Amino acid sequence: MRLLNKDLLGIQQLTAEEINLILDTAKTMKMVLSANSKKTAHLQGKSVITLFYENSTRTRLSFEMAAKFMGASSANVSSSGSSINKGETLVDTAMTIDHMATDVLIMRHNQSGAPHLIAPRINASVINAGDGMNEHPTQALLDLFTMREHKGTLKGLKVAILGDIVHSRVARSNFYGLQKMGAEVRLAGPQTLLPQHIDRDRLHICDSHSEAAEQADVVMGLRLQLERMKKGLIPSVSEYARFFAVDRKLLDLACPDALIMHPGPCNHGVEMPSDIYDSPQSVIQEQVTNGLAVRMAILYLLVSRRNVE
Repeated sequence: MRLLNKDLLGIQQLTAEEINLILDTAKTMKMVLSANSKKTAHLQGKSVITLFYENSTRTRLSFEMAAKFMGASSANVSSSGSSINKGETLVDTAMTIDHMATDVLIMRHNQSGAPHLIAPRINASVINAGDGMNEHPTQALLDLFTMREHKGTLKGLKVAILGDIVHSRVARSNFYGLQKMGAEVRLAGPQTLLPQHIDRDRLHICDSHSEAAEQADVVMGLRLQLERMKKGLIPSVSEYARFFAVDRKLLDLACPDALIMHPGPCNHGVEMPSDIYDSPQSVIQEQVTNGLAVRMAILYLLVSRRNVE
């Protein structure tokens, strides 16, 4: 089996079988990461470019490390140090990169739909590393991988996703992925940080964090995205932390072996206290390692698909 499309633009485009393929491949890649020598030849002779219009540590670095571990030639383009600052359009930038014999272009952009705009226009495979408030598919895939590793299966899991739902592309991609894999997804947050136009028959929106966390197998806190907010959505950061943080009282409502997750970066003392972030139930640092394995898997599968075309 191989991926159906040349690009990975969102979880919505993936079938459950494709998701399982990525997770199974990531399991093998994680074994590579635990070896003394992490170098493989899976991407030998291939070129991988990261094009980021937004700041990133985990996503950009893990893609760059994944490409290097598998033998690809890689480079990074940032908006601050390129012709983007001279007024070059996104399409022109992408086409320029494509004509430099690029095999994979990894994009992060502050506008929803930007990778979807570029993908049909270039020959390189495009990976969406986050587009506006739309999707962050590789983050969701590493989250699913982490859950499956610890729980054995995704089917039937009760997953509580809490906090700034409306601005979170992570929440959106996780919702799509978990639903496809048979999990029950519960969303909760302040009313001002929930989607205004929602289908409650499709989305399980809880009235409170407590309701969402009740007997949950996974409790995921989300970053409070102040940079995307208009004024007045929350009274203050301190009040948000007081009433909506993932704290010990909330976790006592979940299953005793519930996983604590966060996509990072975490605002300690806001989305969750540091003692929760660092607790034995937390798999937040493991998510970082799994992100590298998942991104290696995606690069491998996309390049393998290109090799047989």
